[in-house]
Order: sequence, then C-alpha cells, then structure tokens
Amino acid sequence: MSKIKGIYAASMSIFNNDLSLNIKKTVEHAEKLIDQGCHGVALLGSTGQAQLISVAEKISLLNYISTSKYKDKYLIGTGLNSLTETINLMKIASSLNLNNFLVMPPAYYKYQDKEVIEFYSKLVEANPKNKIILYNFEKLCGYKFSVECVKELARNFPEQIVGVKDSSYNLYEKLKIENFSVMPGSELKLLKGLELGCSGIITATCNVTAKLSRQVYEDFFKKKSQTSNEILCNVRSVFDQFNLISGLHSFMSEEDSIYKNVLPPLSLLSEKDKKKLTNDLNKLNFKLGSLEAA
Repeated sequence: MSKIKGIYAASMSIFNNDLSLNIKKTVEHAEKLIDQGCHGVALLGSTGQAQLISVAEKISLLNYISTSKYKDKYLIGTGLNSLTETINLMKIASSLNLNNFLVMPPAYYKYQDKEVIEFYSKLVEANPKNKIILYNFEKLCGYKFSVECVKELARNFPEQIVGVKDSSYNLYEKLKIENFSVMPGSELKLLKGLELGCSGIITATCNVTAKLSRQVYEDFFKKKSQTSNEILCNVRSVFDQFNLISGLHSFMSEEDSIYKNVLPPLSLLSEKDKKKLTNDLNKLNFKLGSLEAA
C-alpha cells in the first residue's frame, strides 16, 4: 500500500442479541464511516473488541470484508496473543487480498524491545507481502514501544513495517522516519501531530467524529483557519471521561438498539454515566443527527 495517511476510525463491531458477531452490520458500519469522511477504517482492533471475538467469527468477517466496495481502505487487526494464530489469521486475510494490518504485541506477559523485535520479525518472515502498522498502547498490552525499537523494526523491514498507531503518546512527537506513518490515537493529538509531520490519526471516537476530523485534516493542508478543531477536541474530551467502547456503544444505541450488545466483561455505561455523556454532548450541540456524510 502507499503510505497510510489521513483520518482512520478504529471501527466498532456490531453484535446480535445472542452476542454473535453481526458481520453484515459490522461492515456496513465501517463503510458508513468512510462515507462520512474517514480515509479508511481499522477493523478488529481494540475498539472492535477483537480480543473477545472468536477466531472463527474473525475468519467469517474477513471473507465478507473481501467483498466490500472499500476493501482497499481497511486495516485488519488481529487481536490475538498467539504468534501462530496471528500468522495464520494474516495468511487467511492475505489469501483474500487483505494485506494491511494493525498489530499489537501480545498482552499479559512482560517483555522488552528485544522480544518485540523477534515477535514482529516472525510475522514478517511468515507473511513477507503484508504491511504492518505497529500498535503502541501500553495500557492494553503492558508494553510501550521505544523510539529505538520502532526505528530498528522499520530499518530491518522497510517494506513491511510501515507505520505506528501511537496511543501511548511517547512516539508521535519524537519519531522521524522517512516514508513511515505515525498516527496518534486521539483527535486531541490530530492538529499538533500534523504540525509535527504525523500522517493523521487512528481513533475510536472517529466512529462519531469522522466528519469533524476530516474537516480539521483538510483545513490543515489547505492552510485554512481551523473552525472545527475546538469542537472536535471537546467531543473527544467528553468521551474520554468514560470507557470508550462503553461510551460509543451507549451513544450509538440511541440510533439502533443493536449497539447495546457488547461482549462480556465489557458493558454499556451506567444510566448515570450515559446521562452525563448525553448532557455533555448536548452542551456542545453534538448529536447523532450531526453525523451526516461529509
């Protein structure tokens, strides 16, 4: 793929009442985000509850994604701790001409840069035609990429390790690698990141801020006055008060009750928190009706 850049949503997954993955609605949701302004979408990431979804359902979703009109605009998350299962899932995706991935290091165990480099080296060796965006999020996996680790991976595998999503925010201000994408994980970092030379963002709340985020991005490159960044940051700050998955599903469930379904041990917001979320967004005049296509 060409260098990843722009506004990417870490897309939500949609579940039926029996908690099975609703594959059709999950892809339709992702397609809608692109219609609303996203340059692309990351599917099966942490926002999409990938760590809680069965491998069989992931494979079924990959088969359906391969028929989407926007298949070339997707990053595929893996959400797996096992090296072997990660390799196998990537091979299946590649067989469907889905070759662009967002991969977080395994959770639970403690390790350092040396072991992370070995992990990604094994992924590249097994699937040399794939492109990988590293996923830096210490809060979820327990490991935080160092600048030196990312540089070594990019130097060792310039055709395969092509970028990083930085949700720990220790990289985006410091990392400078030619033809390498640096994508902070929050709208709060979008404008500053662009000013520093970052490529865009990959964020959970782009599920609801696609239009605003795209406007900030376009205004930056057209050298126009920023008219949307303040409201964009304010909306993100409201959601940041809560678990993002819980907040997004609670918010979107006002449009379609199917969004009420989340996989245990996750849950919707409490009624108290949902009321606060709604009230805080209402103060910003930000409602579901404001999510029209860009």
